[in-house]
Amino acid sequence: MEFIGRIFSNLAAQTGFVNMFADGPVAALKTIIMIGISCLLLYMGIAKKYEPLLLVGIAFGMLLTNLPGSGIYHAELWYAGAGANIDFGAVLHEGGFLDILYLGVKLGLYPSIIFMGVGAMTDFGPMMANPKSMILGAAAQFGVYAALLMAIALGFSGPEAASIGIIGGADGPTAIWLTSQLAPDLLGPIAVAAYSYMALIPLIQPPFMKLLVSKERRSIKMEQLRPVSQTEKIVFPIMVTIVCCLILPSVAALLGCLMLGNLWANCGVCDRLSDTVQNALMNIITIFLGISVGATATAEQFLSVRTLMIIVLGLLAFCFATCGGLLVGQIMCTLTHGKINPIIGSAGVSAVPMAARVAQVQGQKDNPSNFLLMHAMGPNVSGVIGSAVAAGFLLAVFG
Repeated sequence: MEFIGRIFSNLAAQTGFVNMFADGPVAALKTIIMIGISCLLLYMGIAKKYEPLLLVGIAFGMLLTNLPGSGIYHAELWYAGAGANIDFGAVLHEGGFLDILYLGVKLGLYPSIIFMGVGAMTDFGPMMANPKSMILGAAAQFGVYAALLMAIALGFSGPEAASIGIIGGADGPTAIWLTSQLAPDLLGPIAVAAYSYMALIPLIQPPFMKLLVSKERRSIKMEQLRPVSQTEKIVFPIMVTIVCCLILPSVAALLGCLMLGNLWANCGVCDRLSDTVQNALMNIITIFLGISVGATATAEQFLSVRTLMIIVLGLLAFCFATCGGLLVGQIMCTLTHGKINPIIGSAGVSAVPMAARVAQVQGQKDNPSNFLLMHAMGPNVSGVIGSAVAAGFLLAVFG
């Protein structure tokens, strides 16, 4: 009986309930709060369908990492202090399940591979048919730099401010890629903010469209885009890769994978590879990315005033990005004597194709015969390229 009692005593000592209170009631309360936040995010992803493919994984990774005693993620292996090198040997020998998966985030593998799938699924034709739309995609990056300056003013370091600012690009993989390089301790809150606000684009953007653009201009019908030849679609990703990576080598991983995926989709001889990166590979990497990013959202890193500041700054970044695109759209509308509908400028954020669909929906509300989707895809696609270039620039400056 004494032997059996020791067994049960040892088992009880190893339970999460006991470990939860091992560091005192405050630590236990933080754990309970993090579990509650995880469940809230799961509800948002499943019931409300807010970016469910990634948000559900992020939320469940957050849940796993905050369960006491699980040992599947060790923050101390990754955040050894400013300027300290990560001991990857220790990660491989001492790390848990989520530590091993997080290697793909830290080394930049997952975001780059996801960009490969995004490139294969995205049609660059509308942007090539109307090159002026690239101006709108560039204008929407204003949100990135506005949020960066505000973050610096609030006391964040340069690398941290750059990681917060990139939320304004409305591109989750880009935000994860840059943050994992510059400010990995902020990865959890930045990823949650980025994907939450991306899901809320249909709620965030229409009020600014109505505020900054008159109904008369929102009703403008645009001319049909010219057809784009297959030769143009093949040459474009090659030339963009050469030019952009020569100017800004730090963007090669993201932009190169984006363009390679698009080349596979359009060259006509790599259909199987295009199908793989769009479906099977994309799904696998999405699973790994979501769970491992969620693992970084430990109570020590997530429950702080800085997290609230990041969430607010992320929202402001989205708003500034939307307004930047709309205001430049207004200017282009004036210069072209009413040939451009300004609301397609809101699609300059790189949430493809959601932002373009929001512009289409708003345009049809103001003019039922209006069809802006393909016109909005131009700035939308250029926003993807623009956010990747912005991330490469910020990495070159603050890395």
